[in-house]
Amino acid sequence: MSHHGSRNDECWCKSGKKYKKCHWEQDEKLAELARKGIEIPPRRLIRRPEQIEGVRKASRLTAQILDMVQERIHVGVTTEEIDQWVYDMTLANGGYPADLNYEGFPKSCCTSINQVICHGIPDQTKLKAGDIINVDITCELNGYYGDASRMFVMEGATEEARNLVAVTKECLDLGIQQVKPFNRIGDIAFAVEQHALKHGYSVVREFGGHGICDKMHDEPFVHHYGPRDRGMVLVPGMIITIEPMVNAGDFHLKILPDGWTVVTRDGSLSAQWEHTILVTEDGYEVLTVTE
Repeated sequence: MSHHGSRNDECWCKSGKKYKKCHWEQDEKLAELARKGIEIPPRRLIRRPEQIEGVRKASRLTAQILDMVQERIHVGVTTEEIDQWVYDMTLANGGYPADLNYEGFPKSCCTSINQVICHGIPDQTKLKAGDIINVDITCELNGYYGDASRMFVMEGATEEARNLVAVTKECLDLGIQQVKPFNRIGDIAFAVEQHALKHGYSVVREFGGHGICDKMHDEPFVHHYGPRDRGMVLVPGMIITIEPMVNAGDFHLKILPDGWTVVTRDGSLSAQWEHTILVTEDGYEVLTVTE
């Protein structure tokens, strides 16, 4: 990472502070890591305060919409109805459902039931007693994105299903706890996978979290399996999603002919939880929450 100008110039982050009082020390540390062959973030992934505030607002809206879904969802509702709720509330709050028409995706959110891992397309399917469902929502608000998903458990769900949902939430929480300056993506991955394995579950490999800001999907890719101490270094100002997909059976998957819906190959149940996370000076801030 090259230093722009001298230590007495204004910092490249446009904070108004001198470089030496702002990012100089961090850049020195990152340059040292890069010399050791460790992957460091490009400068554009270190978000400026106005970008962080934009993602914070979009993320809050995403969380409010998930709260609304939580209040209304019940046995007998169709996934199409859930999609309509999401569409209506997003637009009513000045946002846009980022999933809609994203690379041809036809709906405003993803609804993934039972053995569906992710990217389930809302349709006339009615929720039944015993179902577990993930609703995944990304709001775009004033050019910024907030991405989160939650599991909802219908009455009559088996102990196995409830346990999978609970453990997957624990996986997310343990992954989030690994977010701090100069930890690495692999530290998140290791925490997530080890907890899943301890319960006899597996973690999906082809899909993961991602950087997010003024694009829905940005670098880095946040994998949720494998050893610690690998992948990109986390530094304050980075924003990522953590979204482990955990299968009751093995991690193999297949994509249905619609080109979107991802299911477990062995037909086992799958669960997922997701938050958008900011790396702070001393740890993390979960952005997809309602204040």
